[in-house]
Amino acid sequence: MNITKSQSLFQEAQTLLPGGVDSPVRAFRAVGGQPLFIERGEGPYLFDVDGNRYIDYVLSWGPLITGHAHPNVVKAIQDAAVKGTSYGAPSPLEAELAKSVMGFMPNIEMIRFVNSGTEATMSALRLARAYTKRDKIIKFDGCYHGHADMLLVQAGSGVITLGLPDSPGVPKDTVKDTLVADYNNLDSVEALFKKYPEQIAAIIVEPVAGNMGVVPPVPGFLEGLRKITKREGTVLIFDEVMTGFRVHKNGAQALYNIKPDLTTLGKVIGGGLPVGAYGGKKEIMQMVAPAGPVYQAGTLSGNPLAMAAGIAALDLIRDDKVWDELEARGRQLDAGIESAAKKAGVPIQQTRVGTMRTIFFSEIKPIDWNTAKLADKVRFGKFFQKMLENGIYLAPSQFEAGFISIMHTNEIIDATIAAAAEAFRAV
Repeated sequence: MNITKSQSLFQEAQTLLPGGVDSPVRAFRAVGGQPLFIERGEGPYLFDVDGNRYIDYVLSWGPLITGHAHPNVVKAIQDAAVKGTSYGAPSPLEAELAKSVMGFMPNIEMIRFVNSGTEATMSALRLARAYTKRDKIIKFDGCYHGHADMLLVQAGSGVITLGLPDSPGVPKDTVKDTLVADYNNLDSVEALFKKYPEQIAAIIVEPVAGNMGVVPPVPGFLEGLRKITKREGTVLIFDEVMTGFRVHKNGAQALYNIKPDLTTLGKVIGGGLPVGAYGGKKEIMQMVAPAGPVYQAGTLSGNPLAMAAGIAALDLIRDDKVWDELEARGRQLDAGIESAAKKAGVPIQQTRVGTMRTIFFSEIKPIDWNTAKLADKVRFGKFFQKMLENGIYLAPSQFEAGFISIMHTNEIIDATIAAAAEAFRAV
């Protein structure tokens, strides 16, 4: 595999961009080697600047459930672009995408579009604090909700990968009201409510953790959070930036039959373009300016290109048959990987919910960050490099989720399993 041009570009990029990248995990520091520079994507494939082709299981970290450059999504963007790239004013596309999202997730009665998942979670928490007139929030160890100051506490994949449990530059006073509980542990949540009675505005949770690798909720955990928050008058926020339209057609809230008060979204609803959203109960959302006093604004919010791309992407995954096929491909990949690892004598734990998945190099099934972090990062790095040599592009961290798309066919899955069999033997 020749990566001469990628190596040259990375050398230059390091003189221009911090670490040579615009998002830390892309730098490959957790797996060794140098990052590839991508020229284009097509369907289930990525092509680097040296002409190498890879089956892609990163899919832009989740949003590309329709694969790269799906003709319907590309056409929607092209049609929108010729009318202008940004208006800074309302457009019919915003209402159309809002109705589409609400059709999938009826718990969302009103929605506000923003530009990123970070913006969505930050805004939802501000809204929850205003609604409850309380200051403290609960997040979970190993869950990531964007890089807003108040949320960079034991925050999951990116900081875990780089060995940074927190970030310099975050004032202590900024995070003093951020409380951290153990994922899948209701006792740790109850202890915080006991310690801070009538002071907790919100619980924010990834209903399926995706930022310590994929860690599903244990039975009763999400139900318990809903029960506690109702009892305490606390807002329950499902961060579905990653899980929305990924673990189930109607989100994790439908999969587990839980009704959160607020939901944050991103990824899929922009068809691969920068987008985020937060929404939920009308009585809470009516507090957002200009309807109410909670200020939040953004020039590019509701950008017509992102709205058009999102509408097209969601239309492509509306049919239940699409989800049946995705689930079948997920089971096929599970079985093949499991068999290949067993034949090679390599202990792994596979976790998958819908189209999200992780292979942990561990003998212990992860249920929280304490168990997830026991995974063998060195062995994963060797596996990653071997898979890359074999034309499979995985997330460059043991603690990231992988994804499949509607373009990952039987043949693509079979090729992946064959590559994995060889990689397991090598590690």
